[in-house]
Amino acid sequence: MKKEILENICYTKLVYGRINKKLNIELSIDKIEQLILTIISETEESEFKKKGKNIYITNHKRNMRLTINSYTHRIITADKLDKKVPIGFSKIDSTALH
Repeated sequence: MKKEILENICYTKLVYGRINKKLNIELSIDKIEQLILTIISETEESEFKKKGKNIYITNHKRNMRLTINSYTHRIITADKLDKKVPIGFSKIDSTALH
């Protein structure tokens, strides 16, 4: 599943704004695509869960979950797992920020 997603992932124009808004970041289109590919690449396939028409990819290290359409491989959104932890930090790592 992971290889197929990496080879076929696609984006809509609207998803870039949605990802920036939901993650509370301001990244360029290229940086968003790079982030998404990095998350997919570094996430163990055991963290890929297909439910209905969507695939949910959970990356605890980066505190993120991606939602991808399983038929079109289009990225739908990205969410923080824990709203209080910055992107790229786990709950354990976040203690170093205080």
